[in-house]
Amino acid sequence: MKNLQSHDHGRTFQVILDTLQNELGYEVHYKVIDAQHFVPQHRERIYIVGFRSPTNFSWDDLRYPEHAPKLRDILHKTDGTEPVLPWDQGKYFDHESNTVREKYTLTPRLWQYLQDYKAKHEAMGHGFGFGLVNPDMVSRTLSARYHKDGSEILIDQGEGKRPRRLTPRECARLMGYPDDLRIPVSDTQAYRQFGNSVCVPVIAEVARLMKPYIISIKDEKKSDANKRTVTAARIEKTKNRLLPTLRVKTIRLDEYEQHARRFGN
Repeated sequence: MKNLQSHDHGRTFQVILDTLQNELGYEVHYKVIDAQHFVPQHRERIYIVGFRSPTNFSWDDLRYPEHAPKLRDILHKTDGTEPVLPWDQGKYFDHESNTVREKYTLTPRLWQYLQDYKAKHEAMGHGFGFGLVNPDMVSRTLSARYHKDGSEILIDQGEGKRPRRLTPRECARLMGYPDDLRIPVSDTQAYRQFGNSVCVPVIAEVARLMKPYIISIKDEKKSDANKRTVTAARIEKTKNRLLPTLRVKTIRLDEYEQHARRFGN
C-alpha cells in the first residue's frame, strides 16, 4: 500500500529495499501508481520492480489508457445489453427483468444504520461513513472487508431507493479481470479475494515495461554462456593438439635420463 513508504517513519520500507538490494542483489525501482487510470477505482499501491543485472529501466515509459474509466464501464447494464455469462448461472443478474439480483440491495435496517453512523461521525468532525457513488464516478478502494456491509462502495439506485453493493462480477471487473473469469466461491470469499487482489491492467502495464529489459538480460546471459562454451572448446582443442607433443617430449626426457644413468653422466 502507499502508506508503506511512511510506515515507522520510512524504516519499514528501507528494510525492504535494503534486503532486496544488498542481501538479494536486485537493482530496484519503485513507484506509486493509482489504478484509477486503468479502472474506475481510486487505488494507490507501491509497485516494486527488481532486476538481477544492471538496466536502464525507467518509469517514464509508463503508458496510461486514453479512456478515463468510470463505474458505468463495469456495472451491470440494465438496458438489455448485459452479456450472458453461462458460468455465472444468473447468480448476480436477472436477464429476464434486466436487473441486479435483489439480495445486493441493502436491507432497510442496514441502510439506516449506515446513515446514522455517518451522521454521528460527521457531528464529531470525522470523515467516516459510506461511499455512495453513481455510474459517472470513480469508487473508493475495494477492500477485503467489503463482504461485511459494502459501505465503501454503494451504488446509488435512484431517489427513494436503497443503494446496493457491487456484485462479485462487478468487483472482478473493477479489478480489471475479464468476464471469462470463473467465480467458483461464495460471495463472501469472492469479496475478500477481489479486495485483496492486484489490479490486473496495472500489473500488465508494469510487465510490459519490464519485458524488454528481461529479454535483454536473458540474451546477454545467453551470449556470455556461448562465449564460455566457445572458450572451453578452444581450450580442449588446444589441449588435444598439444598432448601428443607433450607425451613425445616426456618419453624423450625419460630416455635421456636412462642414458645419463647408464653412462654415469
